[in-house]
Amino acid sequence: MKWIKDEEFIRGNIPMTKFDIRALTIVLLSIEEGDILLDIGAGTGSISIEGALQGAEVWAVEKEEEGIELIKKNSEKFKVDIKIIEGQAPDSIPHIKFNKCFIGGSGGKLEDIFDYLEKYLEREGIVCANFVTLKNLNHFIELLEKYNYRDIEARLVQTAKISSVGLMKGNNPIFLVKGVKR
Repeated sequence: MKWIKDEEFIRGNIPMTKFDIRALTIVLLSIEEGDILLDIGAGTGSISIEGALQGAEVWAVEKEEEGIELIKKNSEKFKVDIKIIEGQAPDSIPHIKFNKCFIGGSGGKLEDIFDYLEKYLEREGIVCANFVTLKNLNHFIELLEKYNYRDIEARLVQTAKISSVGLMKGNNPIFLVKGVKR
């Protein structure tokens, strides 16, 4: 299994899920050959591309024009097929069934996204999301419970890099949460 380093992605001003978080997210989603992954708030497409490299059919939802262009450029660079949906979830998402869902950004529409998941995420499907704020983390967990998801897991990940002079420079702490649809 080959993982892509952060510096290999074509970047812009759109936030990107960093390597450690990206790898753990793909593992929590249990991505494998034949999965259908919906990546909501796809940003640069880093999760979409890693998912496609694991053998998933990937649908990436992104509302920002710069993000859409970055997903196109990165999918070309890494030679993967990503179906890009220009717009905001859930309104712009086609009515397709899928078994894995990553939420990197919800545009404040988490409850609407869960309504969509009720219809289109298959039974035993996995949803995973990453958060930098406690408010959104708590809201997501409440929705997992409201919609009766099982095997709910939450992790706090804090990473740091050591500079050439030995100074540790921390990245933002990220909460990763996953649930399995009953």
